[in-house]
Amino acid sequence: MKKILYTLALAVTFWSCKTGSTGAAKSNTVEVNINLTDVKDDKVLVTVTPPAIKTDEIVYSIPKTVPGTYSTDNYGKYSEDFKAFDAKGNPLTVKRIDDNSWSISNAKTLKKITYLVNDTFDTEKGTGFGNDDVFSPAGTNIDAGKNFMVNTHGFVGYFQDKLDVPYKVTITHPETLWGATSMTDEDASNTSDVFKTPRYAVLVENPIMYAKPDYTTFNVNGMDILIAVYSPTGKYTAESITPEMKTMMTAQKNFLGPVNATKKYSVLVYLSSMAKDDAHGFGALEHPTATTVVLPESMPKEKLVETMKDVVSHEFFHIVTPLTIHSKEIQFFDYNAPKMSEHLWMYEGVTEYFANLFQINQGLIDEAEFYTRIADKIEQAKQLNDTMSFTVMSKNVLEQPYKDQYLNVYQKGALIGMCIDIIIREKSNGERGILDLMHKLSNEYGVEKPFNDDELFAKITSLTYPEVGEFLNKYVAGTTPIPYDFYLAKVGVGKATEKKAGNPFIKGQIPNITIDKATKEIAVRPESESIEFFKNLNLKGGDKILTVNNKSYNLDNIYDLITESENWKDNDPITLKIKRGTKEETIKGTVKLPFEEAETFKVVDPSKEKLRNAWLKG
Repeated sequence: MKKILYTLALAVTFWSCKTGSTGAAKSNTVEVNINLTDVKDDKVLVTVTPPAIKTDEIVYSIPKTVPGTYSTDNYGKYSEDFKAFDAKGNPLTVKRIDDNSWSISNAKTLKKITYLVNDTFDTEKGTGFGNDDVFSPAGTNIDAGKNFMVNTHGFVGYFQDKLDVPYKVTITHPETLWGATSMTDEDASNTSDVFKTPRYAVLVENPIMYAKPDYTTFNVNGMDILIAVYSPTGKYTAESITPEMKTMMTAQKNFLGPVNATKKYSVLVYLSSMAKDDAHGFGALEHPTATTVVLPESMPKEKLVETMKDVVSHEFFHIVTPLTIHSKEIQFFDYNAPKMSEHLWMYEGVTEYFANLFQINQGLIDEAEFYTRIADKIEQAKQLNDTMSFTVMSKNVLEQPYKDQYLNVYQKGALIGMCIDIIIREKSNGERGILDLMHKLSNEYGVEKPFNDDELFAKITSLTYPEVGEFLNKYVAGTTPIPYDFYLAKVGVGKATEKKAGNPFIKGQIPNITIDKATKEIAVRPESESIEFFKNLNLKGGDKILTVNNKSYNLDNIYDLITESENWKDNDPITLKIKRGTKEETIKGTVKLPFEEAETFKVVDPSKEKLRNAWLKG
């Protein structure tokens, strides 16, 4: 996601384990074939050969929820025509238990199951947040001959009580398409790929994107990086965004130090056309050795790269937590009856904090930009429930009213990380910070050693200072709002104001335009006439905006208009075709962006320079 998080168990060495060729070994493997060559009605055939089954009945399930999405998505509801057969090809009795599970009778005779998979991109109606859409980076795409986004949890399920059985997945695909993934293809053919994993959890954490080959590779401090891009019109290529990605990921590795030893990392970038049947949930989803990214292709290059920096850096830092440091709820994740951990403040919040801190630490942004980001997070956190216990919200995030507060993990969660960082810096005279704490926790626990949820605060306190434990209990487990000014004052930073350019079409969550439902035309809201952008162009309430700079817009591509306007500068020339009443006219003028006073922070106490530098640069 930036909506993100994940389970994990994944030594890269496990991924290359070979399944034996004896009958006994084969009987203990789930073999899967995904046919991307013969797509019918936008559906893909999946065939599963089970391991040896010793019960009269067996349940096959596709996940309801996968780690890191914090939502109930019911991936099984995208599968249909589920059938089971014995060795002679006779059908076995199958009963669909719910959206995600099927019960198979006479299971001892089960030879194979087949089913058809629809993709999730076709079903999206909004942004993936606050509605029932599957978040696009966790979703699936089936575009025959062009692109397949194979998030494996959307295609492959598991047999009850057999999550730890090895998987062998064979994917047949057109010769023109290449599968980008961190897994190793054990088939030399140009039309078939074979991937093996030691258990289902490792398979789920390895997405594959099939498209016309467009990728780059480079090495950063011993880690091989793969950048693969699918751009439907060819507007962007992997090569066009690689320099910025290499700079960013080099800075991240330098910031992290020795905390991670991952040998290969893949960034799979899907750029949406924004068509009705394409992805609309933008952001990224992390995995132990990969990130899936979905963004609109219409984004200007500068905005695309800037967004990539934010979302990919967030996902990459999940290497620390929860991929290395995590609770038993994550280690032993139940895909169809998930129990959530209390510690989203760490999994998502500290990760988001690192995604911003490393940029000032490594000189990618200046102090003013960093303070603006902190101020924005404080402002966004104010829009959510500031008195809700963060641990209670985290534990119950799949349910209301907690579900609606999830986005606060990227706002208040990051600010929690900041405050803990400042406390540790102050108590250690600048010698240590929250990254040092994460190093210690990764040494204490690790990929295969989870912690107990209710013991983490005590462990953190023992590794740091009593003041950190007091903060966690009062402001994270408790319901007291955090006094951010108090903690920022410790490093000599206080409130300030700045003039900030806004978007002419939307302010926060409030749009300045509306839609004529009958015609899908974009119209100026009457109350928006006084906004500088509309006033300067003499636009009136009710005016229909037909084209901007010779490009037509309506409800179907309104996101394109808003996205492209993010790149406008004050006094840029602009040409609009509008309809006022029944008459069309062309208006030429210049862009006047709305500016408003916004809170930020600045240095107010130079005497704290040493501690502040340790915080930002240490």
